Amino acid sequence: MDSIILYHGSKEIVEYPEIRTARFHKDFYFGFYCTLLQEQAKRWATRFNGKGFISEYRYTPDESLKILVFSEMTEEWLDFIVSCRMGNPHDYDIVEGPMANDTIFNYVQDFVDKKISRAAFWELARFKKPTHQISFHSARALAALEFMKGYEVSDKE
Repeated sequence: MDSIILYHGSKEIVEYPEIRTARFHKDFYFGFYCTLLQEQAKRWATRFNGKGFISEYRYTPDESLKILVFSEMTEEWLDFIVSCRMGNPHDYDIVEGPMANDTIFNYVQDFVDKKISRAAFWELARFKKPTHQISFHSARALAALEFMKGYEVSDKE
């Protein structure tokens, strides 16, 4: 299978990716998050102070890994994100799919908090363009990534 270039945006170059547990659960639970979209990685990198770093990786898919792919926002995607954001772990090595951007995240949270119905979530979310994320949740999954280079970026560029 062909390799793919993935991008990770953060406050430092990440030559050796690792899975870090954080205070808040992310869309697909704790993991190392990348994207196919360089511009999205730049937004991740510069979100706190306008400057950051993009790390590029060569990802070679490994068919022996347990992988879950959501090609679009679906009921299954929403239920999976809600479960992960409520702190429920899963057993996938890699999860890929749309990212709940800030606006969609707010809708997800409103749905979790029972402030809006499932139907209202879809009505609000359908006009929002989702972005892309792929998250790595095991050491075996991280082994499919090969660091290529890292570089500084600014939101002024």
